[in-house]
Amino acid sequence: MRAYIRTMLAASLALLAGAAWAEVSVSYVKPDDFSDVPRNAIDRERVLKDFSDYFAALNAKLPAGQNLKIEVLDIDMAGRMWPRRHGGEDIRVLNGGADWPRMHLRYTLEQDGKVLRSGDEQLSNMNYMQTLSRYSDSDTLRYEKQMLDDWFNKAIVPKVAKR
Repeated sequence: MRAYIRTMLAASLALLAGAAWAEVSVSYVKPDDFSDVPRNAIDRERVLKDFSDYFAALNAKLPAGQNLKIEVLDIDMAGRMWPRRHGGEDIRVLNGGADWPRMHLRYTLEQDGKVLRSGDEQLSNMNYMQTLSRYSDSDTLRYEKQMLDDWFNKAIVPKVAKR
C-alpha cells in the first residue's frame, strides 16, 4: 500500500511540475532559402540542430508556465563562406566588416493560453567581434548566440520580470 501511495504521489508531483515548466519551441520557415547557412544538407542540419539546442536552453530563463514560440525566417551567420577548391568543407572567414550576424524571427510569448507579447524582429550585431562573449572561440555559433542572448535579455526577460 505504501508503494502505491508513493507512486501516486510521485505521479501527481510530476504532473504538477510538468504544468509549471516553461517551454521554448522553435521552427524554421523555409530553411533552404536562408541567406547564409551551409549549402551542404548535412552541415545545414547540424547548424539548425545547434540553433535548436541553444533555443531549448532558454527554457531555464523563462518563468514557470510561460511558453515562447519562435519562428526563424532567415539566418545570415557572421562571416562569409569560401568554398574549398578541392573538396572538403567550406571555410567561414570573419573580417569584422559588413559580415555581421543577422536573423529575422517572429515570436509569441504566452502564459495560460493568453498572448503576453509577440513581435517580428530583425536582429543584428554590427560589433560582433568587439563584444565580450561568454561563448568559447571553438563555438561555431558564438556570435549568433551572443546576438540572440542580447535580444532575449532586452526583449523578453525584463518584460517577463515586470509581469
